[in-house]
Amino acid sequence: MTAETSVQTSDRSRLLELIKDLAVVHERVTLSSGVEADYYIDLRRITLHHEASVLVGRVMLALLDDAGIAFEAAGGLTMGADPVGNAVMHAAAQAGRPIDAFVVRKTQKTHGMGRQVEGPDVSGRPVVVLEDTSTTGGSALTAVEGVRRAGGDVRAVAVIVDRTTGSKERIESEAGVPYLFAFGKEELGLA
Repeated sequence: MTAETSVQTSDRSRLLELIKDLAVVHERVTLSSGVEADYYIDLRRITLHHEASVLVGRVMLALLDDAGIAFEAAGGLTMGADPVGNAVMHAAAQAGRPIDAFVVRKTQKTHGMGRQVEGPDVSGRPVVVLEDTSTTGGSALTAVEGVRRAGGDVRAVAVIVDRTTGSKERIESEAGVPYLFAFGKEELGLA
């Protein structure tokens, strides 16, 4: 095992521990998709946490690198994806890599510059769409559509936690790009 692989394993293990401790809430909830669940994974407790956010950036960057996804910018539908994109941008900067972040609005603005994708221009650039977690894939697909309308070349969709509820299949089918995730719900003890 190389030193880099050892650090990635350590980062991933610690992030998993933090997600289990801070983000998994065991109670009946209705998800944004309208689906009811016996647990909620509140990843904002992770992506906005002083220690965990650093790990999110490094783990997601390693996930994308290990999959061979080349990209210049990362982001997704506001608000769940915003801190994930920023974490990846900062992790890349620490590694000496120029990766920008972007934010996708649910709909195009009707004032100002009328943009749906905010931040550095994505037109003609290889990008990844990020999300904290996904149930139906709807938020990620909205982001993919917005980025493509803005001229971005979407290379993959990546999430921190996959709930194993069909997002992977839907995104790969409808968007035609790979769907990657750092953790499955089984790893969180939610099988």
